[in-house]
Order: sequence, then structure tokens, then C-alpha cells
Amino acid sequence: MTETYSKVNSVKQLQSIQGTPGRVAANKVIHHLDENCRNFIAHSPFATISTSNESGHCDASPRGDGPGFAMILDSETLVLPERIGNKRMDSMLNLLENPGIGLLFMIPGVNETLRINGKAYISDDRRLLEPLEDKGHVPNVAIVIHVEECFIHCAKAFIRSHLWKPDHWPNTEELFTPAKMIAAHVKLDGVDAISVQKSLDESYTKRLY
Repeated sequence: MTETYSKVNSVKQLQSIQGTPGRVAANKVIHHLDENCRNFIAHSPFATISTSNESGHCDASPRGDGPGFAMILDSETLVLPERIGNKRMDSMLNLLENPGIGLLFMIPGVNETLRINGKAYISDDRRLLEPLEDKGHVPNVAIVIHVEECFIHCAKAFIRSHLWKPDHWPNTEELFTPAKMIAAHVKLDGVDAISVQKSLDESYTKRLY
């Protein structure tokens, strides 16, 4: 049985423990994509998106492509191409029930990140999709985001984790391989680390777009 721990149950209690934001942190949120945000997104090849369904089941998922893969339509609208995946579609299924979305854009070597919050929907409009063509492939759908909040997140997490410093990276040869982990999780007859790795290799080389 999982042990029960004390809980923080109110804003007042939390603030008494953690404190309140300073003047800059409290006032750094803007509500549109200004020139600075546009420049950051134009140089970002990677983002995470967070969604939840109507019952509160949450999901965080990576998105990545060439720098500037997120298309900016105007000061309040972003479009993310949905490249070929494993067809689970966790993020998009959530958005069909709850349009709320959070994004975290990253640039390799830059410790600060750009956070964007807003509302999103899925579109199959060819006028949006055709400009997102890459490697000869046009995505079937895209996620259209109406921007409500934008702000830079401080660098402390990246500084503490040494994320961009190769001399601090772990020796991955000592880790479980992703294929071995997947095989252990699915527990299906005929599925082992070798067969999973073969499927991954084929997907990564033949079905990226």
C-alpha cells in the first residue's frame, strides 16, 4: 500500500512555503507572438506539447523537425505539422475533448525555453498543410494553436541538469535499450527486443515523414 504523505492544499499555504514571484517573473507574460517569440520559434527544432482530456487525463509529447518547423500564421496563431507517428494520437485525441494546450520550445545550447499556452484544434485544411510539406510529404493534419500566453522560462533546470553539456551525459551503453523496454512492457508473444529494434529501425529510416 502506498504511504500517504502530507499535502499542500491552498495557494496561501503554498506561497508561505515557496514565496511569491518577483517583479520581473510576475510581469513577463505577454499574450501574443512578438518579434522576440517569433525569432525564438524560428530557431527551435524541438518542442513538447501538453494536453489533457475532459476528465483530466494528461499527456506530454515531443515534436521535432528542422528549425522553425512550427509555422507562424500571425501574432496569435501557430501551426504544428503532425508527422507520421505510431497512430496512438494521444495529443490529438485529448484535443478533441479539451482544447487546452501548453508548449515548451527549446533551442539546443540555449538554457532558457519559451513557454506558450493556449487553445488548439486539429485541421485537415490543405491551405495549412501544403506549406508544411517536407521531404516530399504533406502532413495529413496539423495542430492549430491560438496563443494566449507567451513567456521565457528561466534556465535553472537546464543548468542543474547540464542537459547541453556532453561531458555530463550518461554512458548510454549501460542503460536498458528502448527496444528492450518496449518488449518488456507489451508482453506479447513473438515480440522481443530484437523484433522491436528491427521495427524501430525500419520506422526511423523509412517513415519519418
